[in-house]
Amino acid sequence: MTQVPGKTTRIGVDVGGTFTDFVMVDEARDLIFTGKRLTTPGDPSVAIIEGTERLLNEAGTKIGAVDSIVHGTTLVTNTVIERKGARVGLITTKGFRDSLEMGGEIRYDLYDLFLERPEPLAPRYLRVEVDERIDAEGKVLRPLSRDDVRAAAEKLLREGVEAVAVCFLHSYRNDSHERLAREVMQEMAPGLPMCISSEVAPEIREYERASTAVANAYVLPLMRDYLARLETRLREMGLNGTLYVMLSGGGITTIQSAQQFPIRLIESGPAAGAMGATFYSKLIGEDHVISFDMGGTTAKICLIDEGRPEHAHQFEAARVRRFRKGSGFPLKVPVIDLIEIGAGGGSLAHVDRMGLLKVGPESAGSEPGPVCYRRGGAEPTVTDADLLLGYLSPDYFLGGEMKLDLDAVRDAIAKSVGTPLGFDVTAAAAGIHSIVNENMAAATRMYIAEKGRDPRRYTMIAFGGAGPVHAYGLAKLLKLRRIVCPLGAGVMSALGFLVAPSAIDFVRSYVSRLAEIDWAHLNRLFDEMEEEGRRVLAEAGVTQVEVRRHADMRYAGQGFEVSVPMPSGSLGPESVGPIEEAFFATYERLFDRRIAGVPVEALTWRLSVSGPAPDIRLKFAGAKPGEGEARKGTRQVYFPGKGFVACPVYSRYALKQGDTLHGPAVIEERESTAVVGADARVSVDKYLNLIIDIETPVDEVQAREEEHADHR
Repeated sequence: MTQVPGKTTRIGVDVGGTFTDFVMVDEARDLIFTGKRLTTPGDPSVAIIEGTERLLNEAGTKIGAVDSIVHGTTLVTNTVIERKGARVGLITTKGFRDSLEMGGEIRYDLYDLFLERPEPLAPRYLRVEVDERIDAEGKVLRPLSRDDVRAAAEKLLREGVEAVAVCFLHSYRNDSHERLAREVMQEMAPGLPMCISSEVAPEIREYERASTAVANAYVLPLMRDYLARLETRLREMGLNGTLYVMLSGGGITTIQSAQQFPIRLIESGPAAGAMGATFYSKLIGEDHVISFDMGGTTAKICLIDEGRPEHAHQFEAARVRRFRKGSGFPLKVPVIDLIEIGAGGGSLAHVDRMGLLKVGPESAGSEPGPVCYRRGGAEPTVTDADLLLGYLSPDYFLGGEMKLDLDAVRDAIAKSVGTPLGFDVTAAAAGIHSIVNENMAAATRMYIAEKGRDPRRYTMIAFGGAGPVHAYGLAKLLKLRRIVCPLGAGVMSALGFLVAPSAIDFVRSYVSRLAEIDWAHLNRLFDEMEEEGRRVLAEAGVTQVEVRRHADMRYAGQGFEVSVPMPSGSLGPESVGPIEEAFFATYERLFDRRIAGVPVEALTWRLSVSGPAPDIRLKFAGAKPGEGEARKGTRQVYFPGKGFVACPVYSRYALKQGDTLHGPAVIEERESTAVVGADARVSVDKYLNLIIDIETPVDEVQAREEEHADHR
């Protein structure tokens, strides 16, 4: 295939816990190609290379024609959770050796007498103090001695450390001591992976900064090797284009930046799904969207309002109690604010010691996978239950490429769930399906309630291999009335890599009340961040950028901050009024009040630099709208309260714009299947999205408003 000037060919690769997803956008032919392959946990690059080769063969494209590959991975998350990272040491300020274990000195469960805390990634004997001190204004109180650093380094090297993190008190304000420590370490151990906290997370709060620096060092050797190995293998295949990586905040960055700060990739896969949902929310004109991404291992929920996903500046990894805030490692990295639930197609079902049916969070993953995969799995999973209930076809999974074993599923569900509970196999499978939906609904309700939103006013965009299967049941529980299932929903996270703009975030802490700000210093901070951001994006070939600035602000004396948008341009004393008013407006929106007579202070200043989002036409290879018979046949499908009913099955690829279906219905495509009940109406829009409207006899929102009016 010859290349067309101005047209690019790009590939997105999403490595999940169960499947690795592929999407290729060929602008020259205005076509999108998709693929899916079981993840290879031992070395994810194996599945990436094999899947890329197959995708290219199916598309009739040579690797040399590919301009870029964008990659996201769960490898960082898994490394931290499974404790498979480097033997990492920490050099810190004298007297602060134990800050990683002291943490915030807050119990995440007040009444648990056997409270577990996460073990620090750097054990105590690998944490070494040096005699230095810088105050909160950046003034050196006690100079750092090179000899002290050498002594600390010698101790760590004798212990066989594989990576080193450096975190000194107030280094966010003055990083000279950390840079000196790195210089000495590099002289003593050239090539030893190391990082300093003032580069990884130059923010106030020493515990969180140290935790982030240590976690970055912990995954640094593994991710350097992995990304280098992946790039080498792609080059050997003939790739001449560029390999990029998705950041946890939804932006795209270079391999070099990712190798330096791999901790910023910890949520790269889930972020891609949210960016894909953001793309679709703008495309279809929905201002309030719940992004529902259910894959093989987890389900991810994110709110998208006015075309922007929620963002956060801190993430908690490797929680001892999965849903207990405060039970993991705090990481100061920009992330898309979403929740992950241990509810995927591979989530295992079992009966606990109290005789209760539980589903997840443990997963069968890709090895051995669900029972129906016939790869050695013995415990039933959500996918197995969905197969037995008729939601999935044993002959059309992955387009018929993988045959599913229904008989083995019946035996496994009966043995592990049905017999212990005294249920027949259908009731046991229905229980598994119902419980996983209830688990996701409960977590989603809590997540949305914490943000003060009403889920009934949102539209759900459902994707991931298992998302469209469970979207209808989840929407009913949340009282949503509209679901959108894009074409290619099973690999939409990989598409998210290709619609996300190149972007990078920067942060600097400078604590001051508004009336006392050193404006020259602040402008210098913003200028440095913007210059660095433009330089990094220029390396990625991006010259047209958008710059956004925010500050973390609070009333003086408060313990936590809110994020406030900052005006552009040079700031000065005349900026106090507008900045203060922006803070008041933000605080009032969040807490419904303003506090008079209390000074306002800013702690941290943030700047993001992003390029334009790629413009993609949604024309999927294999989709032939209006060609052939859309209805494939009928099969028995289980619906709560009705049992098994004869349900029409449709081909996703034959449906065309304007087609309308009434439930119950099953709509199949290669990577996912959509299931809707009898009270649903399905239409196909001009982008070939399935628009699923759940019909209700009474408008519940209007009825509730009328009820409130009557009470008044």
